[in-house]
Amino acid sequence: MSSSLPVPDALPPLVFITGASSGIGQALAARYARAGWRLALVARRADDMAAWAARQGLDATRCRVYPADVADTASIVAAGRACLADQGVPEVVIANAGISVGMDTAIAEDLVVMERTLAVNNLGMAATFHPFVAPMRERGRGRLVGIASVAAIRGLPGHGAYCASKAAVVAYCESLRGELRGTGVAVVTLLPGYVDTPLTRENRYPMPFLMTAEAFAERAMTAIAAGASYRVIPWQMGVVAKLLRGLPNAVFDRLLAGRPRKHRAGQDQTTPG
Repeated sequence: MSSSLPVPDALPPLVFITGASSGIGQALAARYARAGWRLALVARRADDMAAWAARQGLDATRCRVYPADVADTASIVAAGRACLADQGVPEVVIANAGISVGMDTAIAEDLVVMERTLAVNNLGMAATFHPFVAPMRERGRGRLVGIASVAAIRGLPGHGAYCASKAAVVAYCESLRGELRGTGVAVVTLLPGYVDTPLTRENRYPMPFLMTAEAFAERAMTAIAAGASYRVIPWQMGVVAKLLRGLPNAVFDRLLAGRPRKHRAGQDQTTPG
């Protein structure tokens, strides 16, 4: 199977999105569909995803669904290769799938929570990009998009696994951007603030500048088209994040004293993003 299967110029552009069954991923899929793009959608719940596509009036010429678990490297790589064989090389690949759950390092079973969080949010992202790097580089264009979070900027109590994983997303995408410099392939790092999704609805603390998934998708598509290397959405959260980053540790620690911790596994439902 050739990983560089050509796509006729007459076809609409193709976007490959992981974690497309809900939240940000589904909003991005809907936004790209409205813009006339073809879709390659990855989700564990493939039947639900196919039903969603049918409700949008998207037939097999416009949308293909690939069942995969981003925590399983082999399955997500296989989904990417199937996309290349069935639909060709995407213009945009969005590694969106992710999980968020609280942890307590003093509790032994929470080490497994951290292991899975890093497997999904970090290794899963690299596995998502892997099948497309060589074909995009050979073609001389494309966008690889990593969905991070403003949680990458400072560690929050009870969020050790999630904050660490999203900080790793930022560093990984920065490294990949340097590796692909001059090839025509752009690496875009997006840092959502608080977005109203199944991941955030159980949060027990204030969420300033909360935005809908649809509003995020609109701004994200603009940033991706521009090839932005790093973008916080909404911009107001970018300002807040920079201010927090600049605070001395003692001040930052006092500011967060008493802040409710994120639910641990078993206290809420963890949903793929």
